[in-house]
Amino acid sequence: MPATPPTLPPIVPPVASRVSPVSPAVSLLVPAGSPSESAVRRDRMEKIALFRYQLIRAAADAAITTRQRGPMVWDLAAMVHPGPFGGTVTVSKDTIDRWIRAWRRGGFDALKPRGRVQGAVTPAQILSLAATLKRERPARTSAQVRRIMIDTLGDAPSESTLLRHFRTLELPTGVRDVFGRFEADYPNEMWVGDGLHGPRVNGRKTYLFAFLDDHTRLVTAARWAYAEDSVRLTAALRPALEARGLPGTIYVDNGSAFVDASLSRTCARLGIRLTHSKPYRPQGRGKIERFFNTVNSQFLTEITTVDTATGVVDAGVGSMVTSLDELNALFSSWVEMVYHQAVHSTTGQSPLARWEASWATRRPVRKSREEIAEAFRWSAIRRVTKSATVSLESNIYQVDQLLVGKKVELVYDPFDLAGLITVSAGNGVPAGIAVLVEIRRHVHKKAATAAADEAETGAKNAASGIDYLRLVEARHKGTMAGAPISFDKASTSKRPVVVFVPTVSEGIR
Repeated sequence: MPATPPTLPPIVPPVASRVSPVSPAVSLLVPAGSPSESAVRRDRMEKIALFRYQLIRAAADAAITTRQRGPMVWDLAAMVHPGPFGGTVTVSKDTIDRWIRAWRRGGFDALKPRGRVQGAVTPAQILSLAATLKRERPARTSAQVRRIMIDTLGDAPSESTLLRHFRTLELPTGVRDVFGRFEADYPNEMWVGDGLHGPRVNGRKTYLFAFLDDHTRLVTAARWAYAEDSVRLTAALRPALEARGLPGTIYVDNGSAFVDASLSRTCARLGIRLTHSKPYRPQGRGKIERFFNTVNSQFLTEITTVDTATGVVDAGVGSMVTSLDELNALFSSWVEMVYHQAVHSTTGQSPLARWEASWATRRPVRKSREEIAEAFRWSAIRRVTKSATVSLESNIYQVDQLLVGKKVELVYDPFDLAGLITVSAGNGVPAGIAVLVEIRRHVHKKAATAAADEAETGAKNAASGIDYLRLVEARHKGTMAGAPISFDKASTSKRPVVVFVPTVSEGIR
């Protein structure tokens, strides 16, 4: 049984001699270590302890039972209290409980904040000299500045102190933040995704959406597109989830396609944690960046793009590419037959070999095609009009009369606005389907631009000389024709796993 705390004394206002007329800010101007500074600090500690004591005195009474004390503490945590130095403050329940325990152990003195021990402060003139030495020769490192100061003055601040000071003054240090290496413990624990700007094909800029398994470095999803939007991202990601299984986490940057609400909804429906990196903080993104460097140096260097409309051929050697389909086919072959087969310098295994070996004792998490298709449907919030209709992309739909005036969620296929559209009430309760009344647009405007990508055509051309990527593609097709593909079995076969690259509409549907 804990010792009974002492009876709480009545609250007595502090006498005038204990109230310092000096404001808290003035204490910063008092020389360190002086008697005046100590007096000001003691006075502040007394005021803080008194504030804490006044706040907890009723809840800390020994006559109060534990059951009675709980609601009292919650009420105190919900209130706004006048602060010890003016203004208002709020205090959490955990903090109030901690103050009560402290008072029971040590009485009033235990409510005083603990004093902080201040280390040695580098004199301003020393830091000023260091900054002068850095400015006159910006190439000097902090270590060099320190050596000069030691030779001149006999002593100097540490390199870390000088480095922090230079960064505060925004002086170039030439030192980048160093991040420890991270690797997922098993496959599909985390996929890292990003986008890469590629060459122009038929006069249009191309973009690569790619996802890399963090543990094995296997390319789980990759697709070239004419735009960097959520529709093209979906075309790359959805087949990968059906073929490779579901990752625990998807780690991406803050590009417009990756922060789109459709990706958030997809991950939430499938139970995938979606994480975005902080701007300009690349921790954990080194693997995908290295993969893009490999794409640039080993794949794009072997590409020559041709504009079939103008006949303009970009400078380059290797495989001529006249359409997006050609680019995706060549890239898929290169990934499966070259990148996945090459031994990685960090893991000591090829991505495909490590992927296959890692599934020897575990199985991937999977969802049915129907569940994945449902997760990739889009949603929109609309308010039901007095005539029990809602508008979506200029189309009019009829809903239940009971929903008049309420907000509802419409879940639909962006490639088929005349198809099934389910309705949910504001609390997520199913509320039937939306019946088409008037249609003006059959495809969502975002999806329409993606569907137009498929309309392009181009002759299949090959450059003279050694066409490396075509040779890779031929080997890939030979491998595909040699044996059936199975994604359901935890593979122990040595043949490469083949990733099907669908059209945009196939990727969405």
